[in-house]
Amino acid sequence: MNSGEVLLEVVRNDLVESIHSGHLLILDRDGREVLALGDLDQLIYPRSAIKSLQASAMLRAGVKLNDQQIALACASHAGSDAHLEVVRSTLASVGLDESALLNTPDKPLGALERAAWVGPPSPLAANCSGKHAAMVATCKTNNWDLTSYKNPNHLLQLAIANEFEILSGEQNSHVAVDGCGAPLFALTLRGLARAMRNLALSADPIHRSVIRSCINNPVLVSGINRLPTLLMQKVDGLFVKDGAESVMVMATSSGEVIVWKISDGSQRGAGELARASLSHLGINLDIEPEYVLGGGEVVGEIRASKLLL
Repeated sequence: MNSGEVLLEVVRNDLVESIHSGHLLILDRDGREVLALGDLDQLIYPRSAIKSLQASAMLRAGVKLNDQQIALACASHAGSDAHLEVVRSTLASVGLDESALLNTPDKPLGALERAAWVGPPSPLAANCSGKHAAMVATCKTNNWDLTSYKNPNHLLQLAIANEFEILSGEQNSHVAVDGCGAPLFALTLRGLARAMRNLALSADPIHRSVIRSCINNPVLVSGINRLPTLLMQKVDGLFVKDGAESVMVMATSSGEVIVWKISDGSQRGAGELARASLSHLGINLDIEPEYVLGGGEVVGEIRASKLLL
């Protein structure tokens, strides 16, 4: 993989100690490239950053979900009681329970939620359980097989693949297995930006409901004090979703888009990168810096590289 350009610098006592390189693209409301860094045409796995596209395909296939359930279908949730309650409600809406979930068992993603968890890892507690609950609910709605829904050739996954191709304008050439066990389709960063822009500007009631549900339920999409939630709470009308291995998508209702992939997969400095990126769209984000400590005192911080200034 091409490591791209330096996007973040870790500064300790005025010396750059470490760097994080990657690929970043910012589009304005007309779809023009405001800032393009790195290799935007190499394939990446967008991971959970594209759950909104998966949710759109499931709604198009006929599953009936309320706004909270849609937000959970798009979520990488922290695993709070509120999150798990909505997951259960999605399953119950079609007469199923958590035994129908076939995603990889895990403990909650959130630090506080994980510390409070009692018992072994479970599919319900895993951060992708909202998506998988929507997947099995879609299958139940259509009388599709529930035990093979993760197979890339299952009718559910074929519907999702079709939604990806339509919104991104790219053919699915690489299919992988995501951490949760569901199929994952590779995209270029330009394709990812195109998909998010098309989703944000779409007049399709399905697409509009997905974006609206996430923006109106930011805590359900991620969790209290988690970055996607904070960004949606701080910037009116901003849709935000992150993915594993440091993928991020942001989109405004007017079609402005920010996407990035950090090459080493680190999430460190994501808040600073969001602040610097949003400034190119005239959005001033008030967010706490990520400090570097020495001897228990602040001796530096993570800052955006000069390429983003």
